[in-house]
Amino acid sequence: MVAAAQKAGIRITLIPIFYQKGGFGKPPLESQKRFISPTIDDYFKLFEASEITTQLYQNANIALGIHSLRGVEPSDILKVIEQGNKEVPLHIHIAEQLKEIEDALNYLGKRPVEWLCDNAVLDSRFQLVHATHLTSKEVNQIVDAHAQVVLCPTTEGNLGDGIFPLRQFQELGGKWCIGTDSHIGINPMEELRLLDYGQRLITHKRNTFTTTNQGNSAHNALEMATISGRIAGGNLQKEYFKVGEPLDALVYEASIPLIATSSEENLANTLLYASDSSWNLGTLVAGNWVVLNGKHINSEEIQANFIQTLKKLKSR
Repeated sequence: MVAAAQKAGIRITLIPIFYQKGGFGKPPLESQKRFISPTIDDYFKLFEASEITTQLYQNANIALGIHSLRGVEPSDILKVIEQGNKEVPLHIHIAEQLKEIEDALNYLGKRPVEWLCDNAVLDSRFQLVHATHLTSKEVNQIVDAHAQVVLCPTTEGNLGDGIFPLRQFQELGGKWCIGTDSHIGINPMEELRLLDYGQRLITHKRNTFTTTNQGNSAHNALEMATISGRIAGGNLQKEYFKVGEPLDALVYEASIPLIATSSEENLANTLLYASDSSWNLGTLVAGNWVVLNGKHINSEEIQANFIQTLKKLKSR
């Protein structure tokens, strides 16, 4: 993955995942064994090897990852939290589906987030992925701990997971960002639109990304997704573009009619609610064009390798 990021010219946060079980108290399936770490020592070896790999590419860094409460023995989850690198983010999928809640209650005697909050000291390095099904108490516990949630709306919609209680979480000051998880979609604007429209459907209100009826909804969403998303990847830079730092940017084509005719006040909303990939002029990484006019600098080689690999796997 690090080699692929280097070939593509992008930055990467590698998150080696601790996956140990096939479910609460269940051994892994035969098909899972290729990515299983049987013991916590095996996982820490995986993490250390991954960390060494990230040091070979200047645009790579590392984070800890626990697949889920159902995927790792509870005592080992706590050991990762206590013994793992405390200077990097820690990601865990949690409370994604209703069956997961039911299974956790049967196996742990508590709901997933409830168990985690009662057994570990959460802080800002915790990235709770999905966290779809929460009680009001759990929402408050996450906010009070300054932990973040990572929402994956297209995946959660595709899998029929449910809808995160965003309005309640935001009103309490909760921090969130977006991800893609199963890669049903990889368009950040699409993720944000689906997140917004899902909230409108369950709240019957339109001002999803504001805690009052005032404020620029799209600007708030883009700022939250950008800054909190950086934190989830181990980047604490809070400015969009910091003087003296390498320039990473998505550049839009200014001659697109809806951009060219938009006021500055409406521009963020135009980009969030109306754009698609055809509006993109290109992508800059460390000040260099990686994509320009819809074409990646290494597109021919990358596409040829991708096609060859998929044919070799015979998975389609």
